[in-house]
Amino acid sequence: MNIRWIVDQRGSLYGRFDHGARIMQRIKQQMRTADGWQRLAPDQQEALEMIAHKIGRILNGDPNHVDSWVDIAGYATLIVNKLEGGNEA
Repeated sequence: MNIRWIVDQRGSLYGRFDHGARIMQRIKQQMRTADGWQRLAPDQQEALEMIAHKIGRILNGDPNHVDSWVDIAGYATLIVNKLEGGNEA
């Protein structure tokens, strides 16, 4: 397996990286300018940024790629578990 194959594989699922990056950065910029951003713990900020990344992949690539949706649920679940006093995020 070489890097070219991996890039091509990801591109078929997530679309062109530069197009997705524009979407993801716009979402993240909007989140960072919200009044509540600074009230979030670092793990909450990171979870939201990762969710934004996954949203960007869905919008730019294959919206039926189930792993992207599962990843969104996973990042949200990490924070829910921490807030409920369970496992650390």
